[in-house]
Amino acid sequence: MEKITFCIPSKSNLRYLKTCIPSIRKNAFRSDHDIIIFVDSDEDGTIKWLEEVKDEYNLSYYVNPDLGNSLFGIGKAYDYCIEKSTTDIFMIFHADMMLGKNADQLAFNHLKTNTVVSATRVEPPLHPNNGEKIIMDFGMWPEEFKDDEFNDFVDTYKEDTHVTDGVFAPWMMYKDEFLSIGGHDAIMHSCREDSDIFNRLQLAGFTFIQPWNSLVYHLTGRGAGSFDGDEERHRLWQMDMIKSTKEFIRKWGSNVNHTPLMNPIISPRYDIGFIINNASLASLSALETWCTTVYIHDTAGLIEQYISIEQPNTKFSLVDKVLKYDNEKNNDILVEFDATSINQEDFVVIQKLAEIIKDSGSIGEFQIGNLKITINSLTEYQTNLIKI
Repeated sequence: MEKITFCIPSKSNLRYLKTCIPSIRKNAFRSDHDIIIFVDSDEDGTIKWLEEVKDEYNLSYYVNPDLGNSLFGIGKAYDYCIEKSTTDIFMIFHADMMLGKNADQLAFNHLKTNTVVSATRVEPPLHPNNGEKIIMDFGMWPEEFKDDEFNDFVDTYKEDTHVTDGVFAPWMMYKDEFLSIGGHDAIMHSCREDSDIFNRLQLAGFTFIQPWNSLVYHLTGRGAGSFDGDEERHRLWQMDMIKSTKEFIRKWGSNVNHTPLMNPIISPRYDIGFIINNASLASLSALETWCTTVYIHDTAGLIEQYISIEQPNTKFSLVDKVLKYDNEKNNDILVEFDATSINQEDFVVIQKLAEIIKDSGSIGEFQIGNLKITINSLTEYQTNLIKI
C-alpha cells in the first residue's frame, strides 16, 4: 500500500494519545506512515510528552499559536494536519481510537479516486448500535485497552468481504480531492464538522465505502469530552454541540440526517423566508435557525435585542437575516404564521419543511396547520454548499 498520513487533533488528550499512537505503530501494515498531531489545547502535559516521544514514534506535532486563549476547533485542526502532510493520502483519526491490525491496508485496498473509505468501529457497550458498528468490550478507558484480545478479534474479521456505504471516522481519501472542496467548514467549530463535510462530499459525487475487515477500537467520543467522566469538560462539549448544531441548521436548512449505516441523507436547501407575527425572543430563538430570512414587527427593539444575544454564537450575519416586517419579501418560499399559535405539530412541519415541499410542493399557496405557505420557486441550492 502507499504511505499515508494519520491526522490527529488533540484537545488535552494526553491520556488517549498514549494508547492511540502506539497502536498505530504496532498494528499498521506499514511502519513508516506519517503521524501528525495538532495540539489545540494542553492542560495535561501533552506537548511535553510529544516532545519526549516524537523520535520513538516518528511523529510530528504542531501547536495552536494562540494556545490557552482560543481554540482552532476540530475541523480547522484536521485541515492544518492535512495541509502539513506530504503524502497523497491522509486518514482522519481520533485521539480516542486504537488502530486494529492492518486496518490501514484493508481500508486502502478499497481506495480509488472519488472515494472516501472508512474503517469500521468496534466500541464498548455504551451506546445503541444501528448496524453501523460492532459492539464488543475491549476496555472502557485507554489504560484498560486489551490490545492483544482486540487483535485476536480483528483476526476473525480479516477474511470478511462485507462492505457498506456509511462514513465515519476514521476515514481516508486523497489529499488533493479533499482540498478541492475547501476542506472542513470552520463554522462548525467543535462539533458537526464531520456531518457537514460528509454532506458536501456526497453532493460532490464521492462514494463512501466501509469495509468490515478494517477495524479500529473507539472509546465513543471520550477524547472530545462527550463521555469523559469530567463534568466540566462534558458541559463545555454539550454547549459546543448545541452551538454547532444550530450553525449546521442555519447552513443546510435541516438537521443532521443519515441512514442507520451512516450514509448522509441531504434535504433540499430552499430559500425560505419566515413572516412571523407576534414574535418574541423565545420564538425567534426557536425558529430563526430554520429559515434563510425572518421578517418580524420590531416591537420594543426586538431585532436589536435578539441580535445582541445571538450574534456572538454564530458566524452568520443576523443583521442580514432578521429583518423588519415591512422589508421586501422576495424569498422563493414564504411561510407566514403567528408565533403565539405555533404548536408542536407546526414545529415538526417547520423542521421537515424541505422534505415536505420536495415530496409534494408546487408553485402556489397552501396551508399546513397554522402555517400559510407560498411557493414562488422550487429552486434547490444545496450544491452551492459543496465548496467553502
